[in-house]
Amino acid sequence: MTRASITPLTDARARRLLGLEVLVVLTVTLGLSALRSALSLVDALLRPEPLNEQQVALNAPAAQADLVDLALQLVRVLQLVGWGALGAYLLIRGGIALRAVGLDARRPGRDALGAAGLAALIGVPGLGLYLAARALGVSVTIAPTTLDATWWTVPVLVASALANSWAEEVVMVAYLITRLRQLGWSENGSLLAQALLRGAYHLYQGLGGFVGNVVMGLVFGRVWQRTNRLWCLVGAHALIDVVAFVGYALVAPYVDWL
Repeated sequence: MTRASITPLTDARARRLLGLEVLVVLTVTLGLSALRSALSLVDALLRPEPLNEQQVALNAPAAQADLVDLALQLVRVLQLVGWGALGAYLLIRGGIALRAVGLDARRPGRDALGAAGLAALIGVPGLGLYLAARALGVSVTIAPTTLDATWWTVPVLVASALANSWAEEVVMVAYLITRLRQLGWSENGSLLAQALLRGAYHLYQGLGGFVGNVVMGLVFGRVWQRTNRLWCLVGAHALIDVVAFVGYALVAPYVDWL
């Protein structure tokens, strides 16, 4: 699918309905997360302790009972999978096949190589940006996981990484940019919109999280606009999160600079 293959809607009613669809999808998925994240940042800034002395956990215990905690973690994973599935389903209902946005198995090898390269391009500088932002006092301390070490911790962290990457890349890139194209937005305009929204739902991490994810959104979105391979983005995002979540769980007890 290219820009030329998407015909902007001209019927006023169809445009209104599509715009409403986008608002509904964002309201029940990552748009609502952006609002919640912004309020979390306001709360953090109003606290007496400096921002870099506060900590947020990306994967935290949800219950005291071990098996109940496991169940709640899996429910969260299922919710993220559902968000991505909703975006994919609406594209299909709109006459856009999943292969048209790069969700097919035509080139798994090239997608995997592209994912690894993209993960390295974003992940390594991203860690440096986080450390710099925390040193400057404009980012909270991020704990990728505070889950207790149990038999299910690593599988749940991997599942969480995969679900995060699926939900974000399907909704933010494939769904949102495609819908904005249909509404007549320019490529640069739709790219910037999804990148800013991606940054917004990471505001709870502070300025560093916002800037880092805006940059990630710009890079990921442009790669998709040029290659039309969404699996590459999903794979790259999954690699970044798996390394962050599982790596932190393994090394955090032995280092203090994270």
